[in-house]
Amino acid sequence: MLTNPSKIDKSTPVPLYFQLKQLIMEEIKNGSYKVGGMIPTEKELSDTFLISRTTVRQAITELVQEGWLYRIKSKGTFVSQPKISQDFIKKLESFNDQILRAGMSPSTEVLKLEVQKATAKVAASLDLKDKESVIYLHRKRLANGEPIVTIETCLPYEDCSFILSHDLEKELLYSILNERKETSVFRVNRIVEAVEADSRDEQYLDIERGKPIQHFTSTGYNAYGKPIEYSLARYRGDRSSFEITVFPDNSQ
Repeated sequence: MLTNPSKIDKSTPVPLYFQLKQLIMEEIKNGSYKVGGMIPTEKELSDTFLISRTTVRQAITELVQEGWLYRIKSKGTFVSQPKISQDFIKKLESFNDQILRAGMSPSTEVLKLEVQKATAKVAASLDLKDKESVIYLHRKRLANGEPIVTIETCLPYEDCSFILSHDLEKELLYSILNERKETSVFRVNRIVEAVEADSRDEQYLDIERGKPIQHFTSTGYNAYGKPIEYSLARYRGDRSSFEITVFPDNSQ
């Protein structure tokens, strides 16, 4: 319980809701409010700090929108599991490196690895002939044993058949591809969209159907501009956040 009303300074121009919001965030960060634990009610916070419930509600609403808290109808407001910050969207970095930097332990489960005939979409993305052979790799990536993302990857069989002799639960795909210059991924184009979790997400990611999923479509190219990798990744929206840096166009 926040028990120091003096931390709310009504004499400053800083909005009261923002001051309360910062105090609640401090309590979450220092562990006073535990993950999954319920925070004080709007009335309790209002009475403690002698501020209106409208002010309290605004602070809590913003914390819910930013992922610090979540509400359960008729039960209360609870502390969310911290999201894993992923910035691979703006640089080439492996899932393992991202998770290790977050102080967690990464792991991989291979759900399927086989040679298939390319669909029209995959063939076009990899610049192959229709029904040409590709390696299909379906993986689940985890952090501290919790599923975070599933990735379906297609690779041209003619160029990448050598990966079939590797243990893709223990070895990193990009590290294996980088063993050869012609398959080393030099750049990646990514498209992201927000979608709803479906039955497969429910099965593999342990997330309720209809919950938010961040869907990435990626195409990786070698240094010569040839497509080497085509992937579809589905990240749990409740466990991942993505950072994007936008630079101004100085030509205008």
